[in-house]
Amino acid sequence: MNAPRSKRAEVNGWVVLDKPVGMTSTHAVARLKRLFNAKKAGHAGTLDPLASGVLPVAFGEATKTVPFVQDGEKAYRFTIQWGAETDSDDADGQIVARSDVRPEINAILAALPHFIGTILQTPPAYSAIKINGERAYDIARDGETPELSPRPVTIHELVMTESSADDATFEARCGKGTYVRAIARDLGRVLGCLGHVSALRRTRVGPFSETDAVPLAQIEDATVPDAMRRVEAGLLELPQVVVDRDSAARLRRGQSILLRGRDAPGEGAAYACCGGVVVAIGAIERGELVPGRVFNLPF
Repeated sequence: MNAPRSKRAEVNGWVVLDKPVGMTSTHAVARLKRLFNAKKAGHAGTLDPLASGVLPVAFGEATKTVPFVQDGEKAYRFTIQWGAETDSDDADGQIVARSDVRPEINAILAALPHFIGTILQTPPAYSAIKINGERAYDIARDGETPELSPRPVTIHELVMTESSADDATFEARCGKGTYVRAIARDLGRVLGCLGHVSALRRTRVGPFSETDAVPLAQIEDATVPDAMRRVEAGLLELPQVVVDRDSAARLRRGQSILLRGRDAPGEGAAYACCGGVVVAIGAIERGELVPGRVFNLPF
């Protein structure tokens, strides 16, 4: 007879994990889910096994705020190894082309402005993009070449911080859907030397930065007792509307509320709080807060 499963707890909030190199994002979430004995958890943006850094993990009601974190700006620090292109555009892949050319610093600096702003970028073959219902990386692993079309992405900043004969290190700030591996591939092609990512660290996702991130070992050892952040931590880049209990009850029933006062936010996304607890996320339209998602949290 099988032993009964232990009951999972209702855990609500965010953990900003400093993911180590070599671990998949899925495995990282599973580890945290077990540690907190949580019923529900998910991350706000995949980090490849090669990458380290900020991996925000949402628990329970906080999973409703994941899209807002995913839509936020990302920041990365990464190194491009010159002289070789790989099938995955990083060091985990197989080398598919080599070059003896090495770029001059001035040539690198001259190329960077072409990668800033809204540009068209073709995602790496090994990416999670779906093609006719199948992930691109599954197609690539089967030995086929996935047909990926260029798509617009926004890169706010791209600067070189270090350079040597065989590699260079960069920092980038970019919007949703940007692939650092594609930047490395395309920059290597523009410079005529080829290149791939040899090291990658994410330093920011939306409201969460590198200074917020906690190593897994510290969470496992319980040396960071406040590792779990509140649900609304994922909404800090949105305007907040403070409401009373009557308005909170209306929002939870899916009803709009009228906003009064000169301090009311302008039109757009916003979230409502009552007694310091998030009640709903919605949109402000014509002076009303229209709820989109509501939260089942006590206040």
